[in-house]
Amino acid sequence: MTHRESRTPNRVVEVASLARVEGEGALHVKLHGDHIDDLRLEIYEPPRFFESFLAGRHFSEVPDIVPRICGICPVAYQMSAIHGLEELFGVHVSPGTRELRRLLYLAEWIESHMLHVHLLAAPDFLGYESAIAMANGERAALERGLALKRLGNDLMAAIGGREIHPVSPVVGGFSKAPRRIELQAFLPRLEEAERQILGVAEWVGGLPRPVFARETELVALTHPDEYPVNEGIVRSTHGKEFAAAEFEAVSEELQVPHSNALHSRFAAGGGSYFVGPLARANLNAEHFTPLAREAATLAHLPLPTDDPFASIAARVVETVLAIQEASEIVRAYVQPEPPRVPVAPRAGRATWITEAPRGILYHRYDVDADGSILAAKIVPPTSQNLRHMEDDLRAFIPTVLDRDDEELTRLCEMVVRNYDPCISCATHFLTLDMERVPERGRRCSA
Repeated sequence: MTHRESRTPNRVVEVASLARVEGEGALHVKLHGDHIDDLRLEIYEPPRFFESFLAGRHFSEVPDIVPRICGICPVAYQMSAIHGLEELFGVHVSPGTRELRRLLYLAEWIESHMLHVHLLAAPDFLGYESAIAMANGERAALERGLALKRLGNDLMAAIGGREIHPVSPVVGGFSKAPRRIELQAFLPRLEEAERQILGVAEWVGGLPRPVFARETELVALTHPDEYPVNEGIVRSTHGKEFAAAEFEAVSEELQVPHSNALHSRFAAGGGSYFVGPLARANLNAEHFTPLAREAATLAHLPLPTDDPFASIAARVVETVLAIQEASEIVRAYVQPEPPRVPVAPRAGRATWITEAPRGILYHRYDVDADGSILAAKIVPPTSQNLRHMEDDLRAFIPTVLDRDDEELTRLCEMVVRNYDPCISCATHFLTLDMERVPERGRRCSA
């Protein structure tokens, strides 16, 4: 790791293309000495208009449309929509359906967390430009991680009909539920995963990672009886508590000049907040199993903690919880019969929040009496975290100004990538254009 003093007190960092963000983005930082004059995490991805073209659709189409928002977390979008619509319509599904939905979501957590840990985050911590480059020195760890990811994908396909954009979840249940024998076939793989996951925790605990903690407000679902996935009340580490129906009164979205993606903050001019696995772990540690607590120790996840670089460890601990509970659900599974219950639409507003792998995901639908969608609002975890990402960068960059341009770029990537596996669609590097600006105004390109 190379360190060097900045040659001049003034620097301009231009990251022309921020890779591994869902869409396209860039990072601009202008410093005078240790002071940041300007910092912009620029998301110039064009609007996708999902909320607009949901208007006029029948509610039954929503579970097929909203998963297309994300290829990594399609179940999250389905579950937030389905649960909200069922609550509005007064639909009560069987306990077996509830458990099957939870299993489908846990499978998504497994595949998403293992993707992020092994292919997206670990190369940053180890200083590799990509997971392919990392494979030369970490082949066994990568193969183990990919096997765990494949388990999650295969389980999603068995329940949802396919691993990307599942087709079986519907309002009222499932169009088709898997047979008991189909899920029982996963038990040997789940048992092997439980044996392997502590090795992942130990490997993650050995990764060199910066330490960066600043006081922040972490926000996540909480539940009295289980680690929250599909249901719960939202709480924060600063004492806030609210239900999904209150979300838009507590959190507000605003447009910033440098980004096509909306930023979220607490309402009435409040500050940014942080959602995701680190928030869940901080607010729900009482639901850790003994194996999860052991994994937290091995992965170096001290709780409570505000350190965003600990997010990689939180993902491993949540994978432990997901694997263990998936095994329990599969062992007790009885195919729900019928797989779906009748649904009668009614007019009103549907709201729900679930925990996507990367944080709370809010859906709101205004529905007509015939079941058609009048308006929709979807607030993904990424947009909720964008302002917090910028705040982290503002606090973090002045602490590493002694690093050279390449190292500073890598560290900025790590700060951003800690938040969200959907900041991870393209290549594994940033294109960096760094200029140092001398006091007399003459620019020297680096």
